[in-house]
Amino acid sequence: MDLAEIWRVMRRRWYVLLPGLLLTAALTTAVHLLIPVEYQSQSTVTLLNSSKATEAFDGNPFLSTQASLTGMADGLARNLNSDGAKADLKALGVTGKHEVKIADNAQGPFMWLTVTGTDPAAVLKSDELLAGYADKRLKEFQTQQSVAPEAMIRMATIVPPQKPEAQTKTRIQYIVMVGALGFVLSLVAVFFVEARRCTPRGKDRPAPAGTPTAAAEPVPVGAAPAATDETMALRTVGPGGAGAT
Repeated sequence: MDLAEIWRVMRRRWYVLLPGLLLTAALTTAVHLLIPVEYQSQSTVTLLNSSKATEAFDGNPFLSTQASLTGMADGLARNLNSDGAKADLKALGVTGKHEVKIADNAQGPFMWLTVTGTDPAAVLKSDELLAGYADKRLKEFQTQQSVAPEAMIRMATIVPPQKPEAQTKTRIQYIVMVGALGFVLSLVAVFFVEARRCTPRGKDRPAPAGTPTAAAEPVPVGAAPAATDETMALRTVGPGGAGAT
């Protein structure tokens, strides 16, 4: 079946295709309205060596880096993603979903603090609260280990919480999926109806092989058999032995 034939079937069975397309349009509109637009704000922070460890560099923390800072950043990120941290952040007023992780392709202890939600203003405020809570947790870890203030690892903001941006990828994916599925099902319904209408019915269907097409008529009792068109040639033998017909 080529494209021209498919188009002819669609035009012939438009009364099946049209309701399917209208239903598909209604479903895609419902998905568009029911799935809200999500916004995302992200900030970048880094961990710095203690003031005591940077004395040899005239107090410049960016000249003093240690591999242990990256390990500390990983541990802090895991803690901030825990259920206990989620409960604390919710009590502070953080809404939406938050995520903390080491920045992709980072060359040091850089961390991304990300908040996603449906209210742009609340998302921005939540990202600011998350950054403050991360700094607080870092200090609490070291206080629990009785680290002297001048030897504590510090946190610095590299990129402050950014203006929330709309995240439409997931929403568009759902709309495309619903639209494609509805269109395919509409075509299936069209060709199903076409096949049913083109299938011969009852008496028009060919008889199975070996089935007699018509029943033989009964012969009445005492009736003479039907005459045949065959002729019989009588051959007589003459006195001379020659045959005559």
